[in-house]
Amino acid sequence: MANRGLYVGRFQPFHSGHLEAIQDILKEVEELVVVIGSAQYSHNIKDPFTAGERLVMIRRALKEAGVDSSRLWVVPVPDVHLHMLWVSALEGYTPHFDIVYSNEPLTRRLFMEAGYKVKNIPFFQRKVYTSTLVREKMLAGENWTKLVPKSVADFINDIDGVNRLRDLAKTDKI
Repeated sequence: MANRGLYVGRFQPFHSGHLEAIQDILKEVEELVVVIGSAQYSHNIKDPFTAGERLVMIRRALKEAGVDSSRLWVVPVPDVHLHMLWVSALEGYTPHFDIVYSNEPLTRRLFMEAGYKVKNIPFFQRKVYTSTLVREKMLAGENWTKLVPKSVADFINDIDGVNRLRDLAKTDKI
């Protein structure tokens, strides 16, 4: 078993596919660093939620699912917008990790070139569970709550996240 894994996502918002990925990865590692990527972005149509809000969503969803939080590090990391520096910048924000879990081609390539072992994450109903689809359903007034853990839906409703997204859509593109 690898000591510590790394999983990067924007989590805009955190959905059931993300939860399933974390639960699968935790079967292979002792600890997992969950990186909230693009941490500096919020209040736009692609990234409506703040890093702090995404952190709350993740923590509440993991608690709701009974995931042992002592095995997790949740770390917000801003983008540096320079591919050759991104991995080293991320390393400066996170505890040491041994293996990276990602399906995103650029993320995979950058970590491989930095010498890390990179593994694919089994997709959990990928066509159903995407943050883009969740945001699209929010905008369209369709049922999006079935795509996220209940605690995440409750939190988004508590912060009036759907109306925030709709207000942002008036001036931005998804």
